[in-house]
Amino acid sequence: MEIKFKNWLITGGCGFIGTSLIEKLKSLNNQINIRVLDNLSVGTKDDLKEVSDFKEVKPRDIRGNPNGVELLTGDIRDKYICEIATTGIDVVIHLAANTGVEPSVKNPRMDMEVNVNGTFNMLEASVKNNVKKFIFASSNAPLGKVEPPVNEEKAPKPLSPYGASKLAGEGYCLAFYNTFNLETVVLRFGNVYGPRSKHKSSVVAKFIKRALQGLPLEIYGDGTQTRDFIYIDDLVNAIILASNGNIGGEIFQIATYKESTVQEIAEKIKKLFKDYLNKEVYIKYTQPRRGDMKRNYSDISKAEKILGYNPKYRLEDGLRKTLKYFTDLR
Repeated sequence: MEIKFKNWLITGGCGFIGTSLIEKLKSLNNQINIRVLDNLSVGTKDDLKEVSDFKEVKPRDIRGNPNGVELLTGDIRDKYICEIATTGIDVVIHLAANTGVEPSVKNPRMDMEVNVNGTFNMLEASVKNNVKKFIFASSNAPLGKVEPPVNEEKAPKPLSPYGASKLAGEGYCLAFYNTFNLETVVLRFGNVYGPRSKHKSSVVAKFIKRALQGLPLEIYGDGTQTRDFIYIDDLVNAIILASNGNIGGEIFQIATYKESTVQEIAEKIKKLFKDYLNKEVYIKYTQPRRGDMKRNYSDISKAEKILGYNPKYRLEDGLRKTLKYFTDLR
């Protein structure tokens, strides 16, 4: 796979997706330079060290392009740090965010400050420092309650503060493309799972962690709610493909075009624990969550046609690899 740009900035790069992307990029071309901007609220230095040697830098150390892999500790809510971080950068992969419906309901102001103000800071800094491309990690949350499969033409109607903040980020990306000629691309990720997701609280990681602790798999509602589960390697490939194309101002659904219920995921994980660990796992049901979508999966035809994106991992294979990662950690 081709890598078009030499100098990368990955915000939230110590997290699950960021470290997986760095590992892939370095395997494809060890000569590229990557700067990571992370406040270390979720991902850690040790997580980054698992995939690459790196050096820590201070704002005063940054004068131009990154050299190898660098870690700049800072927060996207800090305009000054964003300007420093984008110095000498060709492409920004903006992963840093307050993620998930539940945290946004508990603290909607913080969700807005990170996802709206933080994204604005990164876009503004990218224009100031002549960044060539800006890829924004979004989700289907901006769309809210729409009849699936979801595509890029559906009108957004967010149900949660998280959906609203991500929609605002998408809007600013489009505005900066049209007004300031920054080549922005929005990728709406499905439910990402896989190795390195130990800090994640999304369905697959949460279920596996609970099962390993001897706790039941907790399903909100009756388990008939659906999602589109995408394995991390497929997602990372989509990010790299998006970085290569001349596709400013576009939005892409990045998922698998397959609908799975949360109940199905629980049953598959239960079976994996029985087959590979000879361990019984139980399921329990709790109250539905406020702001949750009932059905959600994506039509990926546009990404297939324009990006050449083609997800390769079957759900069963991805779940097995994810379980192996978590059991190897123990």
